[in-house]
Amino acid sequence: MKADLHPDYHPVIFQDLTTGKQFVTRSTVKSDKTETIDGVEHYVVAMSVTSDSHPFFTGKAQFVDTEGRIDKFQKRFGERKERRKKPTLG
Repeated sequence: MKADLHPDYHPVIFQDLTTGKQFVTRSTVKSDKTETIDGVEHYVVAMSVTSDSHPFFTGKAQFVDTEGRIDKFQKRFGERKERRKKPTLG
């Protein structure tokens, strides 16, 4: 392995602020807060959304669109009453 080529990885804990779940991994990210697990010091990085709380992974949608897009458009702009006729060649 070449010297000074690869990034410096550290033990890190990513903590979900919503659920409190912690993910222990390695990363190049550092923080001021640290926590010791099994004698190894880990940086603690707080995350607002992780796979534990994201609606895609949990299956819980936070916003449900009750009206369809076409209905919304027609309500907003109205339906066109008359169509423009194509000119005839002749």
